[in-house]
Amino acid sequence: MIAAWKKKAGTLKMQLFALVYAYRDRRTPWYARMWVAVLVAYAFSPVDLIPDFIPVLGYLDDLVLLPLGVVLALKMIPAEVMQESRAKAEKDIAEGGRWFTRLAWIMAVVIVLIWIGLIVWLLWTGVNLWGELTL
Repeated sequence: MIAAWKKKAGTLKMQLFALVYAYRDRRTPWYARMWVAVLVAYAFSPVDLIPDFIPVLGYLDDLVLLPLGVVLALKMIPAEVMQESRAKAEKDIAEGGRWFTRLAWIMAVVIVLIWIGLIVWLLWTGVNLWGELTL
């Protein structure tokens, strides 16, 4: 059973890498690019919609939302683009896929900075709002 889950995780990882290639292809529609950008950012994000420490529900987003997002992205992208993108992703993974590791780190740093910026903005807004309410 664990081997089957590992195989599915490997397939999902390859699909995400292929989606990165599809994103770069000019034949991919703009709305598909936007969806792929959000999906890949979420996949590489260290911050989840539902934190992983919550029993059962913590992994639900990774096990359900991510595969559903991939299926939706695959429906938006032309078949020939995905076929070429899968071939490129499989080749890169077979060669070690070092640039994907760098991409994952870069995306994780960017997303953490976005979250920090959002938290700072919310705190700043809350402090200013609190100051106005107490006057």
